[in-house]
Amino acid sequence: MLRLALKMLFGDTGKYLMLVAGLVFATFLMAQQIAVFCGLMSWTTATLKNVPAPIWVVEGKVEQVNETNPLLDTDVARVRSVDSVAWATHLYSGIQRVRLGNGNFKIIQLIGIDANTLAGAPVKLKEGRLEDLRLPHAVIIDDLAVKRLAEVKGREVKIGDMFEINDQEARVVGIADTVQSFTGGPYVWTTYERALQYTPAQRKMLSAVIAAPRPGISEAQCAEDIEKETGLKAFLNRGFGESERDFNTTTVWWYVKNTGIPFSFGITVVIGFIVGMAISCQTFYSFVLEHMKHLGALKAMGTSTWTLCLMLLTQAFTVGFIGYGIGMFFTARFAFPALKNEQPPFYMPEIVPPAVLGVILIICTFSALLGIWRVARLEPAMVFRG
Repeated sequence: MLRLALKMLFGDTGKYLMLVAGLVFATFLMAQQIAVFCGLMSWTTATLKNVPAPIWVVEGKVEQVNETNPLLDTDVARVRSVDSVAWATHLYSGIQRVRLGNGNFKIIQLIGIDANTLAGAPVKLKEGRLEDLRLPHAVIIDDLAVKRLAEVKGREVKIGDMFEINDQEARVVGIADTVQSFTGGPYVWTTYERALQYTPAQRKMLSAVIAAPRPGISEAQCAEDIEKETGLKAFLNRGFGESERDFNTTTVWWYVKNTGIPFSFGITVVIGFIVGMAISCQTFYSFVLEHMKHLGALKAMGTSTWTLCLMLLTQAFTVGFIGYGIGMFFTARFAFPALKNEQPPFYMPEIVPPAVLGVILIICTFSALLGIWRVARLEPAMVFRG
């Protein structure tokens, strides 16, 4: 009987293609929009990924990494005085403007790190040496800056090229592989002291203190000790969702709560669900009505209502799996250029594919229930009328 159900499904080519098309559209729209949203949220924590440090110490009212309140320089010594801290050092992070040789201006994310330890330096360098950052006027740029800071379109910035930050010379000594920032500006590393020279003077200039625990002491315990003894706020740099104290988690949730980004993407996902539901339910119900005589004949020959319902579920789920597979294929095709060019942001957590599949199967179940409701009321004698 299940084979007969599939023959009925594939035999009606128009209805079959309409069902598949609706589910392909719903799958692609939901999966693609969720992945772009997650990719955009991953950009909000780019500084934490590009500046590796187990613990970030910031002012007590800070909620996310892209909006810090300056500390006093003496706060570094206060953090170092905590017994469970192995090391702690300065960190400057701020948005500055770069002036190129042709007079154009570009926005950058300037990172100033300790010149002695180089803690907070980029993890992976494509070109150059990290130690060269101690040279006069030296900066390390990321792979986005290679194109973004070029004076001529089509040309790339190379090691040895120069530009100006706040009317002061900056010479490229290295190129790093990094994650793109939420603001869209490329990352530029220099020493902490030089970063203060590049930045307009303020009373307080220290953005954060990065630190690490002593061997044998957990990061969470060290962060708790720092908060108790200094009164500052200490965040862990682990990964989204791994801890309530994690800076990645608090940053992402800040953007979720305080921006319209989740609502905008959520509307699109809901539209995909509604369109998929509407097309599938209408088309499948029409498919059942067109084959009502065949179903009535089967019922007249002794086929149970349960078997007929199982046939409808088989048809609905078959279309669902096919539509889901094709939709995810198009999502993957969309991901290739997105991941290569980093535009738009694209990151799909492992939970997304099974979650989308679950939604598609729910749509198919509702579509089948409409047909089941009609078949359950079917009188076998109708096939003998007319």
